[in-house]
Amino acid sequence: MTDLDDLLAPASSRPHRLLYLSRNDVAHAGGSSSHLFVDAVARALHLHAGGGFAQPLKPYLRWRPDGHVADRIIAMPAYLGGSQPVAGIKWIGSRHDNARLGLDRASALVVLNDPETHFPVAVLEGGLISLWRTAAVTVLAARHLARPHFRSVAVVGCGPVGTLQVRGLLEHATSVTEVRLFDLRPEAAETLAAAAARRFPDVAFRVMPSAEESLRGAEVVVTATIAASPWLPPEWLAPGSFLSNVSLMDAFPEVLLEVDKVVVDDWDQCNREGKVIHRLVSEGRFSRTDVHAELGQVLVGDRPGREDADERIALNPMGMAVEDVACAQAVRDRALDAGIGTWLDLA
Repeated sequence: MTDLDDLLAPASSRPHRLLYLSRNDVAHAGGSSSHLFVDAVARALHLHAGGGFAQPLKPYLRWRPDGHVADRIIAMPAYLGGSQPVAGIKWIGSRHDNARLGLDRASALVVLNDPETHFPVAVLEGGLISLWRTAAVTVLAARHLARPHFRSVAVVGCGPVGTLQVRGLLEHATSVTEVRLFDLRPEAAETLAAAAARRFPDVAFRVMPSAEESLRGAEVVVTATIAASPWLPPEWLAPGSFLSNVSLMDAFPEVLLEVDKVVVDDWDQCNREGKVIHRLVSEGRFSRTDVHAELGQVLVGDRPGREDADERIALNPMGMAVEDVACAQAVRDRALDAGIGTWLDLA
């Protein structure tokens, strides 16, 4: 019989180590701008379109039957193939009122595993990675779904998600001259406007008195709120506008029924958890055939993006684990090259 001491001893004379990256480490390894994340998400979407991935439906852990829609913990596992295969999982918690404790709404860890041995090779703070990958999805979608050389952007919700949406778009869309901002907390919009103006002095940042005044006439619209029920009607979206419906619950169902094209990141992921598409499908008012494309299909050219200047196009991105894992891998690789992080010995 195996002795207990044998079970507790290292399985190998060479201890297995993994790299731990704090939020500060992630920022220093590429998380101070959107560029690394846009490239990583593009790779993930290409593999998603080509079938070079595995991504189970993510489970939502909830234990408050009457809790806020944003109160949950989600497990997001994925495998990416291609020339740099990797497996991993993002474990992301969200509590809508964490600000009362001086905390961010969302917090996360990403664990990466070696695709051959399945051993963990890295643990990364995932909050910053998650924020940047969400912004990267909007950046990539806007390249294909927004009007070319769009000039106006409206963002409703000016917390961490909205902040990096603005940063990401302006780092890539140099044609933008105006950004309109609205938040139920005016001080959040004012803080974002002041900080963004210092970084992008050639862009006019306007804090608006209402969501409607922010959105009407804007070419690119981003919703980044924690709304539990819809507030955005289709008539607020101008002809030719592109909506990145990041927070998913903001648009009335009629928006998805009336726009010219609906693009999702992954149909199976989107059609669940009581989100707007799931509700429409349950009511028999929407189906897979009503979706123009998954975003990866547009990126690889299997489906067209914008085809007409006056099309109204909505992106409904549920958020995919393949994107998070790809971003974490890119950060880990950059950190290894730069000697950033702390090594932990599993033994």
